[in-house]
Amino acid sequence: MAEGDPGVFTATALPGDPRLLPTVSNTFLGTRVFRDILHAAGVYSGAAGDTHRADVPSPLGLRMAAPGACSPAESFTLNTWTGTFSHTIQCPGYTATHQLYAHHSLVHLMAFSITIRRSDGSTHPITIQLQSLFVPQSQDLDLTPGPDFQGAHYISGQTLVPEVEGGPRPTVHMLWTPIPRSLTLGGEERERRWEFLTAVAGSEEEAKRSFSSGLSLLAAGSLHRSHVRAWAALRRGCSVELDGPLALRQALHGCLYYLLSAIPARDSPAVLFHGISPGGLSNGTRGEDYWGHVFWDQDTWVFPNILLLYPEAARAILQYRIRTLEGARRNAQEQGYEGAKFPWESAATGREVCPEEIYGAQEIHVTGDVLMAFEQYYCTTQDQKLFREDGGWELVEAVAQYWCSRMVWSEEEQLYHIRGVMPPDEYHSQVDNSAYTNAVARRSLNFATDMARDLLLPVPEEWEDRARKIKVPFDEERKYHPEYDGYSPGEPVKQADVVLLGFPLMHPMSAEVRRNDLEMYEPVTDPAGPAMTWSMFAVGWLELKELQRAWSQLEKCFSNITEPFKVWVENSDGSGAVNFLTGMGGFLQVILFGFTGFRITRAGLLFDPAFPDDIAKLKISSVSYLGNKLEVTITREEMRMEVTETSRDPPASPLEAVLESGQRFPLWEGQSVSFPTAPGWIQRSPSRTL
Repeated sequence: MAEGDPGVFTATALPGDPRLLPTVSNTFLGTRVFRDILHAAGVYSGAAGDTHRADVPSPLGLRMAAPGACSPAESFTLNTWTGTFSHTIQCPGYTATHQLYAHHSLVHLMAFSITIRRSDGSTHPITIQLQSLFVPQSQDLDLTPGPDFQGAHYISGQTLVPEVEGGPRPTVHMLWTPIPRSLTLGGEERERRWEFLTAVAGSEEEAKRSFSSGLSLLAAGSLHRSHVRAWAALRRGCSVELDGPLALRQALHGCLYYLLSAIPARDSPAVLFHGISPGGLSNGTRGEDYWGHVFWDQDTWVFPNILLLYPEAARAILQYRIRTLEGARRNAQEQGYEGAKFPWESAATGREVCPEEIYGAQEIHVTGDVLMAFEQYYCTTQDQKLFREDGGWELVEAVAQYWCSRMVWSEEEQLYHIRGVMPPDEYHSQVDNSAYTNAVARRSLNFATDMARDLLLPVPEEWEDRARKIKVPFDEERKYHPEYDGYSPGEPVKQADVVLLGFPLMHPMSAEVRRNDLEMYEPVTDPAGPAMTWSMFAVGWLELKELQRAWSQLEKCFSNITEPFKVWVENSDGSGAVNFLTGMGGFLQVILFGFTGFRITRAGLLFDPAFPDDIAKLKISSVSYLGNKLEVTITREEMRMEVTETSRDPPASPLEAVLESGQRFPLWEGQSVSFPTAPGWIQRSPSRTL
């Protein structure tokens, strides 16, 4: 890789805070490099508010050391193109390299290798010590050893405490290559590589099958290559390239690495997906990263990026919510409401697992956030099967029922109210008519109505009536949206709240009101608030073509990106979750939706590009829309689009680009179309059939 490659992060020393070490994970397994524990997706231990990712002891938590007098030159590299972390030590006469990765297509497998290579003509043995922290026991699992298998040690056991009384206690089975205390390159050898496998699964059969597959690939010399191939295919399919400042390009590659590590793999559709927590699978032990629970962070902050680049993975995220629908129904029932109330914090069952009651009781916007992800998915894919056959409609209907039962009629205002909530701005609670909560409830009801019509189902009258008559606070005099009833201008706010009405909610408002909302809340938003906040201000200013203001908001994100491995922290003082995927998701939305002006609507995919001064060009290799994959390249002067792939089953809809000026450009597969950069939209072509 060339010097200065924005996708390769190299350092000669590790950060002092181990939380800032890079993570290696796939859809099922995750760990932080040099750490003695790993986590398996969906494996939680502890009841209700104590439920947390179960610590699985990790054979991968080891470090090489050079014996004796050598004080080696060391380097540490995260290569986001190959999805591999490496540690290299150079001593006089030899180099030793430790490579570590979570296999992208064999998702039950993690692996590392140690290579010793002579760099001179010497013939004496060379020994490297392996300092391992591994002990095959866990505070969360009842582990017992079993017989060795194909040279691997074996342990298995159940989590100690179920999430809900009488609920399931997942079992973990683990096989690993025994790790010696040292490795020696013989006097007659120039170079040698030792490979070590760890397989973790929910059943003995799967663990053994994965370990055996790993061994076969090792025997063929292609284990790492098969991982790199699968990972590179994903990176290619989700490629986003910028001509702009190096720091921005590095941040972009870092975000893509950590986010794509967290999503379902194409090659393992049989593996159930268990959601994305704010710090990903590598974090979430008791006491860190919100215990590995799933919040609106998944649906609002991470999901839209995945949907645009990789809708099959987006579908799996929605299926996690469908699988937890029964738990959400119980939550609503316990609070005295109908339908389904998604938990503020979700783990395996959909029951509320937030350790503090106030959030589960009051921060109810999450239910609308979940439904908005379903709506965006439907607008982008028109996948009716998810709703007709796979449980999607039952979820839509249950959310609409919940919102109807959560509203009360105000005789005085002749409008529906939602009272006693905590808005996204968590500095306020027990408020009435949170603008964001009510706007997202309205959007839920409108989508449920549209979806029912598309599925030819009867539409309950109250859905339309309540959507029309729900109060979204608006100050006629100042022409802005107060955050809730009784909000007074200047009152401090924790994070992006009302600004989310413009994007992603696309709540109807004039440019003047949009500007007033941004002007009102930007100066009173806590500078120490969570990382995703500034992204949404940036998107707002890009919408209004205030490029300098957008850039200054986006720049605030950089104080949340740590060196040298571009691991995000939730708050700029380093507190909160680390490997903060939520912040990365917000940042990526600035690039994918802010710079492009992409907006997902029922009628089409709108675009209206706006680049800050330092950015010359943006190329997204694979925007997915209605079964088509589009390569989109944007400069200030020109937009270029090409359909590079179309799905056959179900057949893709033929598309056209339409500019606001009225010009139309049919988008045929394999043909590149360009036009001057201007606002417009991509839609199903009314006149063409394939």
